[in-house]
Amino acid sequence: MILKETVNQIVESFLEGSEYYLVDLKITPDNRISIEIDSFQGVSIDFCAELNRHIESQIDRETDDFELEVSSAGLTEPFKVKKQYEKNIENEVEVLTKAGQKLTGILTEVHENNFAIQIVKTEKPKDSKRKITVNEDISFTYEEIKHTKYIIRFK
Repeated sequence: MILKETVNQIVESFLEGSEYYLVDLKITPDNRISIEIDSFQGVSIDFCAELNRHIESQIDRETDDFELEVSSAGLTEPFKVKKQYEKNIENEVEVLTKAGQKLTGILTEVHENNFAIQIVKTEKPKDSKRKITVNEDISFTYEEIKHTKYIIRFK
């Protein structure tokens, strides 16, 4: 069986010094290896193929039979690593908390243990007949989030 640590080391050494980073690595018991990568400028098919060839050259097919898939992180998939949050600063995201609260807003800050979004909401001030639109900054720790996703809007 191919060890996750071995493949992780192969991938990380290949990506070292590049703009690319590892998002996810999965290996099933029947040696199906699935790797997701990303970068701040996007991921080309050519780079995925190059990484695929590199991994194949590092693992002996005579010893371990495996299936390998290298792809970019899905655009609408939940964020899995902090760099994906950093990549999406100033973009609209959807946040679902573990408490079940779903919020949509602009990702404004990303820190080691937390991140913040700015939401737009309407409220009626005291002693006023009209509602007004206000921006509110909300901060979350990564532990209290079920998922965060990039929102695609067609305007």
